[in-house]
Amino acid sequence: MSKLPIPNITDENVLVGNETGDDAAIYRLDERVALVLTTDFFAPIVDDPFNYGQIAVANALSDVYAVGGQPITALNIAAFPRDLGMEVITKILEGGQAKAEEAGILIIGGHTVDDKEPKYGLAVTGIVTPGKQITNAEAQPGDVLVLTKAIGSGFITTAGKAGIAPLEVIETAVTSMATLNKGAAQAMSETGVSAATDVTGFGLLGHLGQMLKASGMSATLKWSSIPILPGAMDLAKTGAVSGGTRRNMESMQGQIALAEGITELEFMILADAQTSGGLLISVPEDRLGCLVNHLVNNDVLYSAVIGKVSDEGEVGAITIRK
Repeated sequence: MSKLPIPNITDENVLVGNETGDDAAIYRLDERVALVLTTDFFAPIVDDPFNYGQIAVANALSDVYAVGGQPITALNIAAFPRDLGMEVITKILEGGQAKAEEAGILIIGGHTVDDKEPKYGLAVTGIVTPGKQITNAEAQPGDVLVLTKAIGSGFITTAGKAGIAPLEVIETAVTSMATLNKGAAQAMSETGVSAATDVTGFGLLGHLGQMLKASGMSATLKWSSIPILPGAMDLAKTGAVSGGTRRNMESMQGQIALAEGITELEFMILADAQTSGGLLISVPEDRLGCLVNHLVNNDVLYSAVIGKVSDEGEVGAITIRK
């Protein structure tokens, strides 16, 4: 990765670039409006094409919500095999369109290529008021960490592909993944928070680790407070573990301290590679009650208080306690 070309960005209108691994790029147009720019797409993780389309769109929009922005337009990004069948393609795009309409955005174009494996997602444009953006780089000592969706979707989708996940477990995971982070973003803006990120492919630990490094902080997580999707732990025990989750665990070695009683399985759960996960929010403790109230009022799935930020110890370090 160190050999990849990294542009030297000197434009003062770039409010968020690539320095901190943030969720979206932000470019200021004037003192009132900045553009929020992001893209995301992936291969199917569920069998139902309509659900796949919904999840892909919710996932792509999440990066805009994570920085406190409002998505306004998007372009479809799609890759389909020639023999996939128009009925399946239509269902995927219908699912995406339905979720876009729920979010109140317009899909106004896109591009499709021929590929052996289906892939679908969006390039999204949003807006935010300059200075009001929320990044992953401003977590403060004493902040409380709040999570808005349960984790464990990676184990469930991996087991689903293997045909060993119970239908009701898959359905619950699909509902979670297809849920927009719009309400959580509104709650953050109404409260005023320090930092945020969405939880996706790098897992809860990976995305928290990025936030802590960008902020110059460390953190402690409370295992018993972290919500987990029904059935995820049982499926993890069967070995339904994705390659992404195993890579996450490897990459976090040396950054994670497991307190007494925390098992390797529990570490693996926290490293599970998510699709369209929730927002991880760092909020001053005196605003926690306000944030939780706004999350509840916006019908957000969870408002779980899972840990605390500190300026003690090594930057980026995460301690997991029972």
